[in-house]
Amino acid sequence: MSHDVLIAGETLIDFLPAASGPIDAVEEFERRPGGAPANVAVALARLEHTPTFWTRVGDDPFGRYLRDALCDHGLSDRYVELDPDAKTSLAFVTHDETGDREFSFYRDGTADTRLEPGRIDDDVLADHEWVHVGGVTLSSGRSRAATLELLERATERGCTVSFDPNERPELWADDDTYRRVVRDALATVDVLKATAGELERLGFEGDTAEAIARDAMTAGPSVVFVTRGSEGAIAVADDGTPWAGTASHPGYEPDVVDTTGAGDAFVAGAIAGLREDRDLAETLAFANAVGAAATTAAGAMTALPTRAAVTSFED
Repeated sequence: MSHDVLIAGETLIDFLPAASGPIDAVEEFERRPGGAPANVAVALARLEHTPTFWTRVGDDPFGRYLRDALCDHGLSDRYVELDPDAKTSLAFVTHDETGDREFSFYRDGTADTRLEPGRIDDDVLADHEWVHVGGVTLSSGRSRAATLELLERATERGCTVSFDPNERPELWADDDTYRRVVRDALATVDVLKATAGELERLGFEGDTAEAIARDAMTAGPSVVFVTRGSEGAIAVADDGTPWAGTASHPGYEPDVVDTTGAGDAFVAGAIAGLREDRDLAETLAFANAVGAAATTAAGAMTALPTRAAVTSFED
Protein backbone atom coordinates (compact mmCIF):
# COMPACT_ATOMS: atom_id res chain seq x y z
CA MET A 1 0.00 0.00 0.00
CA SER A 2 1.28 3.47 -0.88
CA HIS A 3 1.37 6.02 1.93
CA ASP A 4 1.66 9.54 0.55
CA VAL A 5 1.32 11.23 3.96
CA LEU A 6 3.66 10.83 6.93
CA ILE A 7 2.43 11.96 10.34
CA ALA A 8 4.67 12.22 13.40
CA GLY A 9 3.91 12.91 17.04
CA GLU A 10 2.36 11.82 20.28
CA THR A 11 -0.11 9.08 21.05
CA LEU A 12 -1.53 9.09 24.56
CA ILE A 13 -4.40 7.99 26.76
CA ASP A 14 -7.33 10.38 27.13
CA PHE A 15 -9.32 9.80 30.30
CA LEU A 16 -12.80 11.14 29.56
CA PRO A 17 -15.10 12.23 32.39
CA ALA A 18 -18.41 10.57 33.13
CA ALA A 19 -19.93 14.02 33.78
CA SER A 20 -19.13 17.65 33.08
CA GLY A 21 -17.47 19.84 35.68
CA PRO A 22 -14.03 20.50 37.21
CA ILE A 23 -11.64 17.59 37.55
CA ASP A 24 -11.88 17.46 41.35
CA ALA A 25 -15.63 16.90 41.05
CA VAL A 26 -15.47 14.08 38.50
CA GLU A 27 -15.73 10.63 40.07
CA GLU A 28 -15.32 8.41 37.00
CA PHE A 29 -13.21 8.53 33.85
CA GLU A 30 -13.18 6.28 30.79
CA ARG A 31 -9.97 5.35 28.95
CA ARG A 32 -9.76 6.29 25.26
CA PRO A 33 -6.88 6.49 22.75
CA GLY A 34 -5.83 10.03 21.81
CA GLY A 35 -3.07 12.47 20.95
CA ALA A 36 -3.51 15.06 18.21
CA PRO A 37 -1.21 13.53 15.53
CA ALA A 38 -2.61 10.07 16.27
CA ASN A 39 -6.13 11.43 15.83
CA VAL A 40 -5.16 13.05 12.52
CA ALA A 41 -3.62 9.78 11.32
CA VAL A 42 -6.72 7.74 12.20
CA ALA A 43 -9.02 10.39 10.75
CA LEU A 44 -7.12 10.26 7.45
CA ALA A 45 -7.41 6.47 7.43
CA ARG A 46 -11.17 6.84 7.95
CA LEU A 47 -11.22 9.24 5.01
CA GLU A 48 -9.44 6.63 2.85
CA HIS A 49 -6.02 8.32 2.91
CA THR A 50 -4.19 5.90 5.23
CA PRO A 51 -0.90 7.55 6.28
CA THR A 52 2.37 6.35 7.74
CA PHE A 53 2.43 7.20 11.44
CA TRP A 54 5.56 7.61 13.57
CA THR A 55 5.03 7.73 17.32
CA ARG A 56 6.55 6.49 20.59
CA VAL A 57 4.67 5.05 23.56
CA GLY A 58 5.76 3.22 26.68
CA ASP A 59 6.32 -0.50 26.67
CA ASP A 60 3.61 -0.74 29.28
CA PRO A 61 -0.08 -1.80 29.28
CA PHE A 62 -1.23 1.64 28.10
CA GLY A 63 1.35 1.74 25.31
CA ARG A 64 0.51 -1.73 24.05
CA TYR A 65 -3.19 -0.84 24.18
CA LEU A 66 -2.50 2.25 22.03
CA ARG A 67 -0.42 0.27 19.54
CA ASP A 68 -3.25 -2.24 19.15
CA ALA A 69 -5.83 0.56 18.86
CA LEU A 70 -3.87 2.19 16.04
CA CYS A 71 -3.69 -1.13 14.22
CA ASP A 72 -7.43 -1.68 14.77
CA HIS A 73 -8.01 1.67 13.04
CA GLY A 74 -6.05 0.54 9.99
CA LEU A 75 -2.60 2.01 10.69
CA SER A 76 0.65 0.07 10.46
CA ASP A 77 2.67 -0.41 13.66
CA ARG A 78 5.98 -0.32 11.76
CA TYR A 79 6.87 3.08 13.24
CA VAL A 80 5.01 2.70 16.54
CA GLU A 81 7.97 2.53 18.92
CA LEU A 82 7.65 0.90 22.35
CA ASP A 83 9.99 2.61 24.82
CA PRO A 84 11.23 0.18 27.51
CA ASP A 85 12.45 2.99 29.76
CA ALA A 86 9.53 5.45 29.78
CA LYS A 87 5.82 5.38 30.47
CA THR A 88 2.95 6.37 28.19
CA SER A 89 1.53 9.89 28.49
CA LEU A 90 -1.88 10.39 30.10
CA ALA A 91 -4.33 13.28 29.73
CA PHE A 92 -7.38 13.79 31.93
CA VAL A 93 -10.12 15.67 30.10
CA THR A 94 -12.86 17.77 31.67
CA HIS A 95 -15.89 19.30 29.93
CA ASP A 96 -18.17 22.21 30.57
CA GLU A 97 -21.89 22.09 29.74
CA THR A 98 -21.25 23.03 26.07
CA GLY A 99 -18.80 20.18 25.47
CA ASP A 100 -15.68 22.40 25.48
CA ARG A 101 -12.78 20.75 27.24
CA GLU A 102 -9.63 21.27 29.25
CA PHE A 103 -6.69 18.89 29.73
CA SER A 104 -4.52 17.89 32.67
CA PHE A 105 -1.39 16.12 31.40
CA TYR A 106 0.82 13.51 33.05
CA ARG A 107 3.77 13.75 30.67
CA ASP A 108 7.04 14.23 32.59
CA GLY A 109 9.70 12.20 30.77
CA THR A 110 7.15 9.99 29.05
CA ALA A 111 7.81 8.07 25.84
CA ASP A 112 6.49 10.68 23.42
CA THR A 113 8.99 13.22 24.80
CA ARG A 114 11.77 10.82 23.70
CA LEU A 115 11.38 10.72 19.92
CA GLU A 116 14.84 10.57 18.37
CA PRO A 117 16.16 12.40 15.28
CA GLY A 118 16.89 10.23 12.26
CA ARG A 119 14.42 7.43 12.97
CA ILE A 120 12.64 8.27 9.72
CA ASP A 121 15.42 7.74 7.19
CA ASP A 122 15.82 9.38 3.80
CA ASP A 123 14.43 6.41 1.89
CA VAL A 124 11.20 6.47 3.92
CA LEU A 125 10.88 10.22 3.59
CA ALA A 126 11.39 9.96 -0.17
CA ASP A 127 8.26 7.81 -0.39
CA HIS A 128 6.07 10.58 1.04
CA GLU A 129 4.86 13.81 -0.48
CA TRP A 130 3.29 15.28 2.66
CA VAL A 131 4.46 15.49 6.29
CA HIS A 132 2.28 16.61 9.21
CA VAL A 133 3.27 17.34 12.83
CA GLY A 134 1.78 19.09 15.84
CA GLY A 135 3.11 21.42 18.49
CA VAL A 136 3.13 19.11 21.51
CA THR A 137 6.34 17.28 20.56
CA LEU A 138 8.04 20.65 20.13
CA SER A 139 7.57 21.36 23.84
CA SER A 140 10.38 19.11 25.11
CA GLY A 141 14.06 18.57 24.30
CA ARG A 142 14.61 15.28 22.49
CA SER A 143 11.25 15.25 20.72
CA ARG A 144 11.66 18.92 19.86
CA ALA A 145 14.94 18.15 18.14
CA ALA A 146 13.44 15.13 16.37
CA THR A 147 10.43 17.08 15.14
CA LEU A 148 12.46 20.03 13.89
CA GLU A 149 14.94 17.69 12.20
CA LEU A 150 12.10 15.91 10.40
CA LEU A 151 10.57 19.20 9.26
CA GLU A 152 13.88 20.47 7.93
CA ARG A 153 14.57 17.29 5.99
CA ALA A 154 11.01 17.17 4.64
CA THR A 155 11.35 20.74 3.39
CA GLU A 156 14.71 20.00 1.77
CA ARG A 157 13.15 17.08 -0.10
CA GLY A 158 10.20 19.09 -1.38
CA CYS A 159 7.50 17.58 0.82
CA THR A 160 4.45 19.66 1.63
CA VAL A 161 4.54 20.27 5.39
CA SER A 162 1.45 20.91 7.50
CA PHE A 163 1.37 21.93 11.14
CA ASP A 164 -1.09 22.47 13.99
CA PRO A 165 0.37 24.27 17.04
CA ASN A 166 -2.22 22.54 19.28
CA GLU A 167 -1.37 25.01 22.04
CA ARG A 168 -1.02 23.44 25.50
CA PRO A 169 0.55 26.11 27.77
CA GLU A 170 1.19 23.79 30.71
CA LEU A 171 3.60 21.72 28.59
CA TRP A 172 5.92 24.66 27.88
CA ALA A 173 8.54 26.25 30.13
CA ASP A 174 7.20 29.72 29.37
CA ASP A 175 5.34 31.73 26.73
CA ASP A 176 8.51 33.14 25.17
CA THR A 177 9.94 29.68 24.53
CA TYR A 178 6.66 28.55 23.01
CA ARG A 179 6.54 31.56 20.72
CA ARG A 180 10.20 31.27 19.65
CA VAL A 181 10.18 27.52 18.95
CA VAL A 182 6.88 27.45 17.10
CA ARG A 183 7.71 30.50 15.01
CA ASP A 184 11.04 28.90 14.09
CA ALA A 185 9.16 25.77 13.01
CA LEU A 186 6.80 27.83 10.85
CA ALA A 187 9.68 28.67 8.51
CA THR A 188 9.43 25.06 7.25
CA VAL A 189 5.60 24.92 7.13
CA ASP A 190 3.44 25.15 3.99
CA VAL A 191 -0.03 24.56 5.48
CA LEU A 192 -0.94 25.88 8.93
CA LYS A 193 -4.11 25.24 10.90
CA ALA A 194 -4.71 27.25 14.08
CA THR A 195 -7.26 29.32 15.96
CA ALA A 196 -7.09 33.11 15.89
CA GLY A 197 -6.17 33.02 19.59
CA GLU A 198 -3.25 30.68 18.95
CA LEU A 199 -1.97 32.93 16.17
CA GLU A 200 -2.27 36.02 18.37
CA ARG A 201 -0.31 34.32 21.17
CA LEU A 202 2.37 33.57 18.60
CA GLY A 203 2.63 37.30 17.98
CA PHE A 204 0.60 37.64 14.78
CA GLU A 205 -1.75 40.60 14.49
CA GLY A 206 -4.84 41.75 12.62
CA ASP A 207 -8.33 43.15 13.06
CA THR A 208 -9.97 40.07 11.51
CA ALA A 209 -9.25 36.35 11.33
CA GLU A 210 -8.23 36.79 7.70
CA ALA A 211 -5.82 39.61 8.56
CA ILE A 212 -4.24 37.52 11.33
CA ALA A 213 -3.90 34.60 8.91
CA ARG A 214 -2.18 36.82 6.35
CA ASP A 215 0.23 38.05 9.01
CA ALA A 216 1.02 34.43 9.90
CA MET A 217 1.87 33.79 6.24
CA THR A 218 4.82 36.17 6.58
CA ALA A 219 6.46 33.57 8.86
CA GLY A 220 6.47 30.86 6.19
CA PRO A 221 3.11 29.15 5.53
CA SER A 222 1.50 29.64 2.14
CA VAL A 223 -1.91 28.29 3.24
CA VAL A 224 -3.50 29.14 6.59
CA PHE A 225 -6.72 27.70 8.00
CA VAL A 226 -8.21 29.56 10.98
CA THR A 227 -10.86 27.61 12.88
CA ARG A 228 -13.53 29.52 14.81
CA GLY A 229 -15.48 26.84 16.67
CA SER A 230 -19.22 27.06 16.10
CA GLU A 231 -18.66 29.99 13.73
CA GLY A 232 -16.90 27.83 11.15
CA ALA A 233 -13.53 28.67 9.65
CA ILE A 234 -11.68 30.77 7.10
CA ALA A 235 -8.77 29.95 4.83
CA VAL A 236 -6.20 32.04 2.98
CA ALA A 237 -3.82 30.70 0.32
CA ASP A 238 -0.95 32.46 -1.38
CA ASP A 239 -1.13 33.20 -5.11
CA GLY A 240 1.76 30.82 -5.70
CA THR A 241 -0.25 27.78 -4.57
CA PRO A 242 -2.83 25.73 -6.52
CA TRP A 243 -5.45 26.90 -3.99
CA ALA A 244 -4.84 30.66 -4.28
CA GLY A 245 -7.47 32.92 -2.76
CA THR A 246 -9.62 33.18 0.35
CA ALA A 247 -12.59 31.20 1.56
CA SER A 248 -14.94 31.18 4.51
CA HIS A 249 -17.49 28.68 5.77
CA PRO A 250 -20.08 29.24 8.52
CA GLY A 251 -19.73 25.73 9.87
CA TYR A 252 -22.43 23.23 10.69
CA GLU A 253 -24.73 22.80 13.67
CA PRO A 254 -24.17 19.31 15.04
CA ASP A 255 -25.65 17.93 18.22
CA VAL A 256 -22.43 18.28 20.19
CA VAL A 257 -21.48 15.51 22.60
CA ASP A 258 -17.74 16.09 22.92
CA THR A 259 -15.42 18.49 21.09
CA THR A 260 -12.27 16.47 21.88
CA GLY A 261 -10.52 15.73 18.60
CA ALA A 262 -12.67 18.04 16.47
CA GLY A 263 -9.68 20.17 15.51
CA ASP A 264 -7.69 17.08 14.59
CA ALA A 265 -10.59 15.87 12.43
CA PHE A 266 -10.63 19.28 10.73
CA VAL A 267 -6.89 18.94 10.00
CA ALA A 268 -7.43 15.53 8.42
CA GLY A 269 -10.27 16.92 6.33
CA ALA A 270 -8.09 19.81 5.16
CA ILE A 271 -5.20 17.50 4.22
CA ALA A 272 -7.57 15.12 2.41
CA GLY A 273 -9.25 17.98 0.56
CA LEU A 274 -5.99 19.50 -0.61
CA ARG A 275 -4.61 16.09 -1.56
CA GLU A 276 -7.73 15.47 -3.65
CA ASP A 277 -7.14 18.74 -5.56
CA ARG A 278 -10.33 20.35 -4.25
CA ASP A 279 -10.32 24.12 -4.41
CA LEU A 280 -9.93 26.13 -1.22
CA ALA A 281 -13.67 26.64 -0.62
CA GLU A 282 -14.46 22.96 -1.19
CA THR A 283 -11.62 21.90 1.07
CA LEU A 284 -12.76 24.25 3.82
CA ALA A 285 -16.35 23.00 3.67
CA PHE A 286 -15.19 19.39 3.74
CA ALA A 287 -12.81 20.00 6.68
CA ASN A 288 -15.62 21.71 8.59
CA ALA A 289 -17.91 18.75 7.96
CA VAL A 290 -15.29 16.27 9.19
CA GLY A 291 -14.67 18.37 12.30
CA ALA A 292 -18.36 18.81 13.05
CA ALA A 293 -19.15 15.12 12.56
CA ALA A 294 -16.41 14.26 15.09
CA THR A 295 -18.24 16.19 17.84
CA THR A 296 -21.35 14.00 17.72
CA ALA A 297 -19.85 11.15 19.79
CA ALA A 298 -17.65 10.92 22.87
CA GLY A 299 -13.89 10.62 22.61
CA ALA A 300 -11.32 11.75 20.09
CA MET A 301 -10.10 8.81 18.01
CA THR A 302 -13.23 6.77 18.63
CA ALA A 303 -15.49 9.57 17.36
CA LEU A 304 -13.70 10.21 14.06
CA PRO A 305 -16.07 9.83 11.11
CA THR A 306 -15.85 7.72 7.97
CA ARG A 307 -16.06 9.36 4.56
CA ALA A 308 -19.63 8.07 4.21
CA ALA A 309 -20.58 9.65 7.54
CA VAL A 310 -19.08 12.97 6.46
CA THR A 311 -20.97 12.86 3.17
CA SER A 312 -24.22 12.23 5.05
CA PHE A 313 -23.41 15.08 7.38
CA GLU A 314 -22.83 17.48 4.47
CA ASP A 315 -26.18 16.49 2.99
